[in-house]
Amino acid sequence: MASTALLTDRYELTMVDAALGSGTADRDCVFEVFARRLPPGRRYGVVAGTGRLLELLADFRFGDAELEFLREGGIVGSRTLEWLADYRFGGSIRGYREGELYFPGSPILVVEGTFAEAVVLETLALSVLNADSAVASAASRMVVAADGRPCAEMGSRRTGETSAVAAARAAFIAGFAATSNLEAGRRWGVPTMGTAAHAFTLLHDSEEAAFRAQVDALGPGTTLLVDTYDIATGVETAVRVAGTDLGAVRIDSGDLPKQVAAVRAQLDALGATGTRITVTNDLDEFTIAALRAAPVDSYGVGTSVVTGSGAPAAGMVFKLVARRDDDGAWVSVGKTSEGKATVGGRKVPVRIVRGGVAVEERILVEEPPGELGGRRLHTDLVADGVIDETATGREGVRQARLRHAASIAELPEDALRLGRGEPAIPTVYV
Repeated sequence: MASTALLTDRYELTMVDAALGSGTADRDCVFEVFARRLPPGRRYGVVAGTGRLLELLADFRFGDAELEFLREGGIVGSRTLEWLADYRFGGSIRGYREGELYFPGSPILVVEGTFAEAVVLETLALSVLNADSAVASAASRMVVAADGRPCAEMGSRRTGETSAVAAARAAFIAGFAATSNLEAGRRWGVPTMGTAAHAFTLLHDSEEAAFRAQVDALGPGTTLLVDTYDIATGVETAVRVAGTDLGAVRIDSGDLPKQVAAVRAQLDALGATGTRITVTNDLDEFTIAALRAAPVDSYGVGTSVVTGSGAPAAGMVFKLVARRDDDGAWVSVGKTSEGKATVGGRKVPVRIVRGGVAVEERILVEEPPGELGGRRLHTDLVADGVIDETATGREGVRQARLRHAASIAELPEDALRLGRGEPAIPTVYV
């Protein structure tokens, strides 16, 4: 695999350079990833990207090419270059299980190690978790709005090529049923779907010819796109070509509530009572919710899901919260600047659940003896540099999807409303 070590900001390495010079690089430190607040209108966030981050961490190595780039650019000195040549993260990482919900202040990821070995992971951790959690949080709202009807992710053309794969993975964790992205299917086991675009219809001499070609290739259970020209004519042609066993029709334009109702009535009148209707056309959680009363069978979502539906980054930060002093004792540290103050100290988060309903995110500053009073949210992801591989790969995705479904089921009912409101449960520091 290619090195991931330069997927970072320059100041991560210049801090290491300066810390090596001052003799503080080897101080034991604790860094936290958390979000100070949720995006406006959101009641909860969804943790996603943890498995990807662990896989990228495995390849966080400074090889000859990376070291030569740093040397030629004069970015760090020779002492730091020697240190980077031997870099292997040997600390520990614990965090929320992927797919879990988070709230303001939730210590989503905790990185413990020397200052130098931990601080260089800041940009990598934030770039993965901020993007993936933004997608998963938006996708989760869309799944809730769909009220049991499947959603498919089809936004690859609306984001970067590698971001598209990550977005498909995050949306699947949050409950989407499938993706149009084949690489996400190959790499992560996300079910793939897709048949034809308007270009396929326009390629042929007639809409009927295009439908016949598609049915010949994919069978009558395929989904035919019926709105290249006139929708009513397209539906009639689709049923005539594929028969009443036609799998589905897709509508990608127009006044969707009105069009869907008309198409459902037309399909039923033609005897295609089992033919499903899927809709696309720049959907988000609000338009999906508005279609709840319409006879829609499934939704295809593109731009909105891969861009976080208005919140393309989750707003997470990576902050130093504790370090050892010269006597070996832990010292809590934190910012006090207005609007950006942090709560120092090593923390243990638990979710308080009563009667099957989550009521509080309790953050214990330093682990107390005895019972914690709730469900422990942290799990060990890296121990002394050894990555828990069960959190990665396809199995990691499968477990994250299950975890998300279980976490959503614990929320109070009003937390699933799309309207503005406070976080679903309060965060309380103890």
